[in-house]
Amino acid sequence: MRDTIHFRLGTEDRTLRDVDPTMTVLEYLRGPERLCGTKEGCAEGDCGACTVVLVDGEGRHQAVNACVLFVPALDGRQLLTVEHLAGPDGALHPVQQAMVERHGSQCGFCTPGFVMSLYALRTEAKPDRVAINEALAGNLCRCTGYRPIVDAAMDVCTGHAESAAAALPPTEGSLALSFGETLSFSPRSADELARVLLDNPNATIVAGGTDVGLWVTKQHRKLPVTVSLDAVADLRGIEETADTIRIGAGVTYHEALPVLEKHFPDLGAMIRRIGSRQIRNRGTIGGNIANASPIGDSPPALLALDASVVLRRGDTRRTISLDAFFIGYRQTVLAPGEFIERIDVPLPKAGEVFRCYKVSKRFDQDISAVCAAFRLRIEDGIVRDIRIGFGGMAATPVRSTAVEDALMGRPWSKATIRTAQAVMDSAMSPLSDMRASSAYRRTVARNLLLKCFLETSEEAAVTRLVPA
Repeated sequence: MRDTIHFRLGTEDRTLRDVDPTMTVLEYLRGPERLCGTKEGCAEGDCGACTVVLVDGEGRHQAVNACVLFVPALDGRQLLTVEHLAGPDGALHPVQQAMVERHGSQCGFCTPGFVMSLYALRTEAKPDRVAINEALAGNLCRCTGYRPIVDAAMDVCTGHAESAAAALPPTEGSLALSFGETLSFSPRSADELARVLLDNPNATIVAGGTDVGLWVTKQHRKLPVTVSLDAVADLRGIEETADTIRIGAGVTYHEALPVLEKHFPDLGAMIRRIGSRQIRNRGTIGGNIANASPIGDSPPALLALDASVVLRRGDTRRTISLDAFFIGYRQTVLAPGEFIERIDVPLPKAGEVFRCYKVSKRFDQDISAVCAAFRLRIEDGIVRDIRIGFGGMAATPVRSTAVEDALMGRPWSKATIRTAQAVMDSAMSPLSDMRASSAYRRTVARNLLLKCFLETSEEAAVTRLVPA
């Protein structure tokens, strides 16, 4: 194993030794490197002022939040900041020039983050206005407003493509870092990961770091031992079989989106509202399940889809249904040294309908007050099969079997919905917190069930009117 981090900063190669593995990239840039163009705003991946671009060995550019990214994640990658965009003669990059010409900056604090998000966007094939708006959802501007920034993006991003950097030389071996009493490991395979976790059963697993990063930046927690999934290639695969989507636990939202959106359009629409582009480039499906947050967005949908998780400890694997995975607030069935290896999602069957809804104060990049998902099959107006998942309605993401029982085998009608709503009131005990009161969450959950009914009833009515 190596005890040094190798990466490229701009065009210069860097080797880091004796560095705190929980130091954020933002701290590293503004501290040892004195590259202060990257700004600190929220320190939680919300404002985008710290946006930088990571380039992997295949030349793919991704905008990420430097404030929640730990330095070991740079290993084997190229890191680009706003300082690296100017030409050798000091000329502005086209993105920077467009921001000047379109008056896209006033105080300028947020501007480097916007520039880096647009720089990454130029590597995509002809992004349109929708893609531009989505790419900028994770960058907060408080003074200029978005119109001139979007205009600048339309000038330089649509129909253009940023040249990909030359592939980086591969790094050899796994990382094993030591800094004082802190240890950090970056295995390169699932087998090696299993061995490391057996030796360090209480280690903190860092997948994308979009949640764990806040433990350090906001809660100031010390993480004695961390194990990163960044280099574990065999946890990054997505496979479609005849009846199942198999998603490696290290697959990011961005990587999973095309496959999930193809089979479950509603889920794709919701994923686009999870965090920002920067967060989705790092956050993983497995991590969102493993942290067991009661308001995580993907677990309610996966509960409704009857997903299961493959857990591994050493060479021993077990598969359990997701609705048996959560056992209490931030608690799961994972044993010490055990990790999620894969998530299995059944493909939709003929006649099934899937709906999921996210209710939050902001449309983009906000934490849910309530998240609900419904998978159902209606035949001749009767509910023949239904699964319901909720987030924000209990101490864990929950499958609402009581409500399912109130609907199963009954007519898909308003009268049945009213009965199920009454059951929902007694079966769930949502908490009141800063995002919503218990009463509000109850009302929203009832209304989302009604919304699902109204949408699917309208579709059924249209289907009956259209000749086969």
